[in-house]
Amino acid sequence: MNLFVEGTEHSRLDVYLSEKLSATRSHVQKLIADGLITVDGAKVKASFKLTGGEEIFIQEVAATDVEYLPEDLPLDILYEDADIIVVNKARGMTVHPAETVKRGTLVNALLYHCKDLSGINGIKRPGIVHRLDKDTSGVMVVAKTDAAHLSLAAQIKNKTATRNYLAIVHGVLTDNVGIITGAIGRDKVDRKKMAIVAGGKPAVTEFKVLERFKEFTYVECKLQTGRTHQIRVHMTAIGHPLLGDTKYTTRKNPFDIDGQALHSHTLSLINPTSGELMTFTAPLPDDMEFVLEQLKKFGKD
Repeated sequence: MNLFVEGTEHSRLDVYLSEKLSATRSHVQKLIADGLITVDGAKVKASFKLTGGEEIFIQEVAATDVEYLPEDLPLDILYEDADIIVVNKARGMTVHPAETVKRGTLVNALLYHCKDLSGINGIKRPGIVHRLDKDTSGVMVVAKTDAAHLSLAAQIKNKTATRNYLAIVHGVLTDNVGIITGAIGRDKVDRKKMAIVAGGKPAVTEFKVLERFKEFTYVECKLQTGRTHQIRVHMTAIGHPLLGDTKYTTRKNPFDIDGQALHSHTLSLINPTSGELMTFTAPLPDDMEFVLEQLKKFGKD
């Protein structure tokens, strides 16, 4: 696979590729160290400074491994063609294998269904362009080919791909619409959490109130950026953490929902091959529907 660096980048090779490919910097550094990435035909270091106009070659990497075997798991497929597959991920399903979770993930299910996926993110995250938290449900797109992966990653970075979420949050929001900003990075005290921190990555979340109840609000959130736990962190920051989110709030969850009440509802993107603008919608899961029904019984604010 070849990439042509446009303009004047003046950035490190590993930084440029991690952003371009939506891959981790450590994974890109390993590919460079293994000689699988060259610049203008030559092997270089991860710290190589790009100036613009270079040709980067990335050797195809197989997306299979004995530790990450295909598994015949249920998949709710919303759309599929030769380049992409769009799924409605269930709440409770981890997206890709990690040190503590090697089976039962979306990637295991995809490897069984698709056989071949984009290898840009390596054997642990084949085809994964963007992620959803384990306890967040909803629509996700996965790349089957490296070319599709590059296209989708660029769309997400350039904001031509849009993602809308539905959430139930604690408290009653007074504003009908709003924009939350705040750079997100690792929490200085608890490294397993994210937080608004100085030096974090810029993050912007738009929200719109859909319905108000006595102690909760049903909202739609639109991501302008895609940081880890972004909606969960931003809504907590304005005093309205998500219902069921045990990581970011200690507020009582009076409903039968396991995990945060957050659902990836719609995803719009340009098909990497046809160029067609496509929008995919995943219906609200039963547990969130049930919570809304109960809230309506309690009465509105």
